[in-house]
Amino acid sequence: MSERFSEAREILIEPAAPSGPDGHFRLWMYRAISRMLANLRAIDDANALESFPFLAQYESALASIMPPALGPEDGDLWWQQQIAAYEQGERCQLPLRNLAEALSLDDEERLLLLAVGLIEEDVRFGSLFTALQPTSHIRRPSIGMLGWLLATPGALARDLWPASRTLIDHGLLSVANRDSPRAEWALQVPLPLWDALRGQPGSQAAVGVASHPASQFPDLADMVLPPALHQQVFRLPALLAQGQVGALALRGMRGSGRRTLAGSVARAIGRDLLVCESAAPDSAAWQLIGPLASIAGALPLLRCDPGPGVALDLPLLPGYRGPVALTLGAGGGICGLLVAQSLGLSLPMPDAAARRSFWVRTALPMPETTLDELSQRFLLNGGHIARAAPLARAYATLAGRTSVDLPDVQQAARTLNRQELETLATALEPIAGLDAVVAASSASDDLRALLARCRARELLCDTAGPAFASSLNRGVRAMFTGPSGTGKTLAARALAGALQMDLYRVDLAAVVNKYIGETERNLNMVLSRAEELDVLLLLDEGDALMAARTDVRSANDRYANLETNYLLQRLESYQGIVIITTNASSRIDQAFLRRLDATIEFAPPEASERAAIWRLHLPAQHALSAALLGEVAVRCALTGGQIRNAALHATLLAIGEGAPLGDAHLEAGLLREYRKAGAAYPLRGASAQAKQLGRLQQFAGDLG
Repeated sequence: MSERFSEAREILIEPAAPSGPDGHFRLWMYRAISRMLANLRAIDDANALESFPFLAQYESALASIMPPALGPEDGDLWWQQQIAAYEQGERCQLPLRNLAEALSLDDEERLLLLAVGLIEEDVRFGSLFTALQPTSHIRRPSIGMLGWLLATPGALARDLWPASRTLIDHGLLSVANRDSPRAEWALQVPLPLWDALRGQPGSQAAVGVASHPASQFPDLADMVLPPALHQQVFRLPALLAQGQVGALALRGMRGSGRRTLAGSVARAIGRDLLVCESAAPDSAAWQLIGPLASIAGALPLLRCDPGPGVALDLPLLPGYRGPVALTLGAGGGICGLLVAQSLGLSLPMPDAAARRSFWVRTALPMPETTLDELSQRFLLNGGHIARAAPLARAYATLAGRTSVDLPDVQQAARTLNRQELETLATALEPIAGLDAVVAASSASDDLRALLARCRARELLCDTAGPAFASSLNRGVRAMFTGPSGTGKTLAARALAGALQMDLYRVDLAAVVNKYIGETERNLNMVLSRAEELDVLLLLDEGDALMAARTDVRSANDRYANLETNYLLQRLESYQGIVIITTNASSRIDQAFLRRLDATIEFAPPEASERAAIWRLHLPAQHALSAALLGEVAVRCALTGGQIRNAALHATLLAIGEGAPLGDAHLEAGLLREYRKAGAAYPLRGASAQAKQLGRLQQFAGDLG
């Protein structure tokens, strides 16, 4: 027999009931066992007591507690009086009392609940139940057996179906064999509920359900919120307590403080917070959170994540009558009986002053100047600041410093980004600023204008005219167009380096899914995570989703247009920096172009630009003739990507020869690129090309 059952049995027969939930639970157990023993003795003529000696042990222990010479009816009434007196004297949370008050359960329903759970305390009750119902092999009590086992002393067997149905509907009891006749239904109490009834739920009350004490959350007055929202929040507790609001729907990004606000509201109405990670009505967590909230006297919080264009239908929580809180993102909706009287609030992204307050609360050792710069540069919300702070402290410690500096916070933010985004996108290494990008003067000017817009995006929202009040956010949307190899991705990396932001690339062709709604869901996930973490997002090959909408001639056309419509709306509300690249700008829907803050065209480089690109890609110590280099720059009309490939191949050949990079190596690299492109090499005749190429291919073979 396990230690748990041994300890529980010793508790059950201990004469004195301690104070608090454990003592209250024990009194109810005493009453349930006392009534069962009385009925066993009256109906079975003590055969069961002789067959199961442990029952005699319970009978003797209970007799030592009760006054002498009490009959069965008086004994049950005496236990009822002890419980009532106990409840009047205890002001702490008593789970069984909470449950009765929340769901209007009478004494007989509570007694049934305790009797069903006896096997959880002492495994020997399972053997007793099996012996009393020989047609069943389930070691759980049936409704029919409990009808006479829990009958009022001196009365006939009771019809326990109404009480059983009430407890089953509330999720407090489950049925193990619904295919059997109803009288043979074997009942059991879900273990998370039984632990909660005993006053021992733990922080992880059940799978997908976590309990958070009210003391874990700040007072409403200490919440970092905009003033107007703060005033509304102060009025929430009264609305919930008076029943004017049945559901509180909190919208915002992850880390925006939705759970903290729900916890602070729960604290204001004298409740703990019970968080359900899955708001799917068919999930096990959904079935348990209502009864657990009633038992603990807690406020349930349901985390909802409906996809774009999806309305989540939420029925009433089983086993709970009271207000609920819900958290949602920016997209998707909720409907159903649970939210019939709902109140919605949106938690905005914090401004610089709010971010400074969040950094101050982390108590990181840093100078005021660093604190100010952190607040301006890292556009993180409160939840991500709280997560980044201990990581930043750890990076400072690794560097042998006690004070946290900007690079420490940047490394901490990069760690968070990798944890959240690397399964959705690919990290690209930023490069050191826009000077590394060689482009036409018009493209360079546009890039610098885009950089200024990105740096001032938050300030622009605050200072723009009143006409922009409803249409402007801190998001920046730009499109880089041009042939392959003209430097679009390089420019994005340079922009990320100038902004000191992480860069993640998403291939839209990989996001598109053939199943209806999955493309939108994938896009929403990527955009939401990038938005929360404030990284620079690169959507590669944007024409895969942004192609012009067509007339609907088939179901495929309809759903393709729906995807385009969703991306239009999502980009318009996006609050981060996103760059879209495309090789086919003519295919882009005009509605996208109107929503972009910048469109930069990258054309193939001119001769002077090609010369600059060659200088950037050739080794510092080379043996190229100035004449050849000038001729290559003028006559070889390559893109930046092709120049990069040719220079890299030429350098590899020079390494193979153990010599500085010379004219022959460069021409071999150029020949290779022209052959890949299927174009004629413009500098020499075919025979000279073949001779030169054969010699250098031999060098390459030697390397292999």
